[in-house]
Amino acid sequence: MRAAARPDLTALRDRVDRLARQRGQDPADVLSVERLSHLSGVDPELIPRVLAGEAPEVPLTRRVHRRFLRLRETRRDKHGREWSLAAVADDFGAPGASLGPLNAGTGLPGLGHAAGIQRFFGVFAGFLLADNKSAVERALAGAPGDLDRLSFLTGITPEAIRLTLDGRPARLPLRQQVRERFEHLRRTRPREDGRPYSLTAIARSFDASGQSLTRLAQGEGLPSLAAAAGIQRFYGVEGGFLLADDTEALAAALAGIEHELGSAAHEAENPMLAVLRAHDVRSIVTRAGLLSPAGWKSLADHLDDLLAREGRLDVRPTGDPGPAGRGPVRGPEGGAP
Repeated sequence: MRAAARPDLTALRDRVDRLARQRGQDPADVLSVERLSHLSGVDPELIPRVLAGEAPEVPLTRRVHRRFLRLRETRRDKHGREWSLAAVADDFGAPGASLGPLNAGTGLPGLGHAAGIQRFFGVFAGFLLADNKSAVERALAGAPGDLDRLSFLTGITPEAIRLTLDGRPARLPLRQQVRERFEHLRRTRPREDGRPYSLTAIARSFDASGQSLTRLAQGEGLPSLAAAAGIQRFYGVEGGFLLADDTEALAAALAGIEHELGSAAHEAENPMLAVLRAHDVRSIVTRAGLLSPAGWKSLADHLDDLLAREGRLDVRPTGDPGPAGRGPVRGPEGGAP
């Protein structure tokens, strides 16, 4: 078999329901259609049918178009306005006109553009690509595992995982990263006889020729968005496997582990998660402490933009101002970001 069986969404939903009750949360809020839609990008009206296994799969071009429109609709700037195509594209060095076909639903973006869009809006690397079932699975839960399991799930070598946990993730060019992840899939998900699937077998699964993957296998180019979706579907991995940088891929796997543990008490027993968070917090606080008053204001403005892109409110108290006359930035629940 080329991939493990996909989790049953009903079982996942029941487990999350149970964990929510154990932690004193209302399952109706945790599993609300609006929340699952916001996390997955699946249209709200489709969520019940996806959970029931009754929703038809949407063609890739239409799916990516609708996910992009939902990003612009639900993750607005700090003034409540939709981000312009020019603002989104400028973030990754492209002209706004290059996103015109995607916005109109007449064409797919390149793989590099898709990566830039998802990075701009702060969503997981497969947000535009993942089929509905995969997207809802990811919104519900992740997969537990140890270091070897994390390597298998993410395509990152154990050494690169250690560097990422230490706050020093490798910064690979997208072309090299995609090729290495593709090689990882072929090496770790072989045929029943132990040999890698041929490029022809992989490409045939999405009605393409093996030659269309030759440049990817040789490290000479990126696959099209449709080919990337087909490769990930062939191997049964989530839609962002080829695109996620090391930090994002590892964070997603660790978040799934944290969710599986089901309680704050178990969280302390996970050293990898503790190390990751310790490095994140220490690094941010140390560097922020060196900022000038003008730097604090710039940082606060930048956080406003990031929170807006991710559909979160920036809540500040009305009392004493923070550095540079700004109140301290708080998370969506009023706590630290």
